[in-house]
Amino acid sequence: MKKYKLAVVGATGLVGRTILKVLEEKNLLNFECTLFCSKKSAGQKLVLFGKEHITKELTEYSSNEKFDFAIFSAGANISKFFAPLFANNGCIVIDNSSAFRMDDDVPLIIPEVNFQDIKKHHNIIANPNCSTIQGAVVLKPLDDIFKIKRIVFSTYQAVSGAGKLGLQDLENRANSLSLLKFPHPIYDNCLPQIDIFMINKYTKEEMKIINETRKILNHPNLPITATAVRVPVTNCHGESINIEFEKACSTEKTLEILKNSPGVIVQDDISNSIYPLASTSTGHNEVFVGRIRKDYSVKNGLNLWVVADNLRKGAATNAIQIMEKLIETEVLYK
Repeated sequence: MKKYKLAVVGATGLVGRTILKVLEEKNLLNFECTLFCSKKSAGQKLVLFGKEHITKELTEYSSNEKFDFAIFSAGANISKFFAPLFANNGCIVIDNSSAFRMDDDVPLIIPEVNFQDIKKHHNIIANPNCSTIQGAVVLKPLDDIFKIKRIVFSTYQAVSGAGKLGLQDLENRANSLSLLKFPHPIYDNCLPQIDIFMINKYTKEEMKIINETRKILNHPNLPITATAVRVPVTNCHGESINIEFEKACSTEKTLEILKNSPGVIVQDDISNSIYPLASTSTGHNEVFVGRIRKDYSVKNGLNLWVVADNLRKGAATNAIQIMEKLIETEVLYK
């Protein structure tokens, strides 16, 4: 079995720690891992495959170690500076931040959806936004059959998507004096703001969903709108997706398509109140879909409810799947 050297950048964060969990669950023993973090977090002990690893500070010299792969989960500014250093040294970087997602020379990849686009990579591959990933996994097989005409996203995003500080704000309950991440208390509340507001009055998160979905589905002018809401849920994002198609669709055909789509689990038994929930989706790597029904306000419309673990399929798992598929298909070099 060939061994690969893997750098995990941002190893002490929520996504970084989830990467280590997923590596263990997949029993990927052919990776020799080095764990990087900020100067503040350096020296922490993390366990992987029963072995203690000491985290190292990420510096401009870190890439000199010659890695085969690096998974970055430390924010866009870190990625913009350090990812090219690793890439220029022959390492394939899979970046979880927004730094390169809309770069025309960087493929934005979901393995079940558009892995064929990876061939044009130049040692940097972008991992999409968490909400974009779970939506696109469900939308792509439907687009292949019915051809999407328009999409309306309404997201219900868990606080883990905002990192450790977001979780602490929820744990602090309604104490507005100790807010660390959000502009208002998230406990017993819903905040219709994720990230900053743009000049068009959409938030940066909403524009990520719109632009990344267009790029992944290869529909650069597809009409899409989105409203992203932070909800007082610990983990797993929910999405209500309204889709209008060019061709006639039916719930029966949609169920058939989605039940046979990779990475998708259908939970759609309303007579027994079975549909995707955050509480049952957390800890899983698949995308769950239910509440599949016609939109009778348009000729060819559907409504879907989609839930996925944002730390896993929305980040860590998708990155690892990209790495696995690169090795499997031997599409390693530009």
